Amino acid sequence: MTIQPVRLFGDPILRSRADEVTEFGAELAQLVTDLTETMHDDGGVGMAAPQIGVGLRVFVYDTGDAAGHVVNPAWSAIDEDEQVGPEGCLSIPGVRYDVRRALRVRVSGVDKTGAPVEFEADGLLARCVQHEHDHLDGVLFVNRLEAADRKEAMRTIRESDWFRAGVTVRESSGVGGGR
Repeated sequence: MTIQPVRLFGDPILRSRADEVTEFGAELAQLVTDLTETMHDDGGVGMAAPQIGVGLRVFVYDTGDAAGHVVNPAWSAIDEDEQVGPEGCLSIPGVRYDVRRALRVRVSGVDKTGAPVEFEADGLLARCVQHEHDHLDGVLFVNRLEAADRKEAMRTIRESDWFRAGVTVRESSGVGGGR
């Protein structure tokens, strides 16, 4: 298996914009495999490369209804409809809040071989795409919360055992609880 350690809130890579992928080959294919296996091991539905310490614009997803990966992704809302629903993050264990997102999105990018990828997504997959794309821009879901919820979330993070101990990298736990 290629389960990788997960970067936690406080690690600078989570606040940095990831670089465009320019080289396609075995290393990128392995990154997609590592992301997928780490996401599955932790019970997530999505994971972006910065979450395992790689500053490249790649994310994977598996909502149960759809699974795959996108390299150098872009997305746009299909219409003005929004959804509000719970989100968590494998990089911020123990924190879940409702986040407002576009209900339907159009996604484009390429796959690990450089072949074009395009699809439309709604519901959970649309939420996942937006959440993971945010990671690639150095944005965490807590940044999207209303002020009162953000304040409460930050308090929860500051009071967590892992944050108080200064832990910014953890081995994948296999217990889920993330996105």
